[in-house]
Amino acid sequence: MNLMNVPQARVSEVKNYIKGKEYNQELAVFINFKIPSGKYRYFIYNLKNNTIVQQAVVSHGSGSVIPKSDALKFSNIESSYQSSLGKYAIGESYVGKFGKAYRLKGLDSTNSNAMQRAIVLHSYGCIPDIESQTPACLSLGCPMLSVNALKVTAKYIDQSAKPVILYAFY
Repeated sequence: MNLMNVPQARVSEVKNYIKGKEYNQELAVFINFKIPSGKYRYFIYNLKNNTIVQQAVVSHGSGSVIPKSDALKFSNIESSYQSSLGKYAIGESYVGKFGKAYRLKGLDSTNSNAMQRAIVLHSYGCIPDIESQTPACLSLGCPMLSVNALKVTAKYIDQSAKPVILYAFY
């Protein structure tokens, strides 16, 4: 697993942010939106060993697509259908229309509306288990994983006594 996909500056940022706070101090989730959507760009990272323990394909919001461009745009606005950047606390899980899902609480000004926007981490059948050249299907702003990838993620999140930080960056 390529550690270059999670820049050390981002890892340091999260380590500094969670230090002394009521967050899981060992694990963090990173989404690197610079990586194309068909590729692995969702990473569960062990902050103690500096290792990636899971990598997966993850969607972005349909509103984040810029026509005729590989670039993405991001928003914190309701009904924008765009992904939001920044740090989130992964909250409690619930079972909704996509099965098991995790509420995401935005911790930055760039994602502070995540709860109102119902931005959650969930799985969806159109997200592949393995990377390819084909872009993953689009969400309404939620990070969506494959069913199998969410099962692996759930093992890590559900075992954690404290909230795990998810950091989406571009």
